[in-house]
Amino acid sequence: MKHNAANERVKRDYFIYLKEAKGRNEASIDAAAKAISRFEDSTRRKGFGKFHREQVLAFKRGLLETDNARTGERLSKATTVSTLRHCRDFFTWLAREPAFKKHVAYADADYFRASDKDVTIARARRDKAVPTLAQVEHVLASMPAGTIVERRDRALIAFTLLTGARVGALASFRVGDVDIAAGRVEHDARHVQSKFAKTFSTFFMPVCDTALAIFAEWHDELSSDVKRGISSPLFPATLIAPDEQGSFVAAGLAREGWSGTGPVRDIFKRAFTAAGLPYFNPHSFRDMLVRHAMTLGLSPEEMKAWSQNLGHADVLTTFTSYGTVPAHRQGELIRAHKIAEGYHDVLNDPKVRELIAIIQAKAV
Repeated sequence: MKHNAANERVKRDYFIYLKEAKGRNEASIDAAAKAISRFEDSTRRKGFGKFHREQVLAFKRGLLETDNARTGERLSKATTVSTLRHCRDFFTWLAREPAFKKHVAYADADYFRASDKDVTIARARRDKAVPTLAQVEHVLASMPAGTIVERRDRALIAFTLLTGARVGALASFRVGDVDIAAGRVEHDARHVQSKFAKTFSTFFMPVCDTALAIFAEWHDELSSDVKRGISSPLFPATLIAPDEQGSFVAAGLAREGWSGTGPVRDIFKRAFTAAGLPYFNPHSFRDMLVRHAMTLGLSPEEMKAWSQNLGHADVLTTFTSYGTVPAHRQGELIRAHKIAEGYHDVLNDPKVRELIAIIQAKAV
């Protein structure tokens, strides 16, 4: 059975609850839908009214043997923990629904809880793949700019370097959101897809004059187009049209912007590959900018400004989410502080060792 009609109706009500009562966005709801579908697969689409905690135990065992459809490898601990959490939330909601109170108890939902060990592994911080400023500058230098599509692609990467904007925002900025003279970008949540729908200002970060020149030229090119206005997308989608042979090819830029973030990632992937570098996603530029800031010896006020530029209300968010020192740099910093000559090791002082021996003897 591919679908259980009764289950689909229940899930529809739950997704409406997530959107309207909990304020969840589409991405969160999609993640919940995928997790619940995994559980249904394990029960062969049995009705939720036939729920039993043994189904949960079998489901958890099955997750350990489930492969990732994209990579072919076993599901990561992060995916497993997230899947169980979504299922626990769903059955907690289901337990208070009148039609299921007799079949699902609140305590049953607790069986979806992942082990403490798996949660710890899932939350462990690992080194991220983060580019250096030199690598991004190399990518910009190697990108062609003969066509308007190529200039848009180059300007997109330059703009991301200057602002550290999230991928959703990159796909939804408008021409009027940018003030070149002030070096300022407005994240207007009324149309910009900012995280948590926050409205804030970002100023171009002083990291690359070449990137600033590239983007300024692009903004001027769009602004001088009489067919476009301040409400036009900052990075329009590619216009696809048939050529003389009837094949569909890129034919300039469309009037509208991208409907999703996939094209943004594709541009980054092509640019880094063409430059002979591994792919770094747009979000990694935020890590890169924070790591760069940590090498500048900024004052607390300056670091707070840098943090606000990324849309963070708390500077601790900047440090904890993006400020992790890479392992190789951690080693360099530790090795740089060798024990100075003439350093006196207190524990090797004869008088101190004699005192420690007396204390230990009295303790016995």
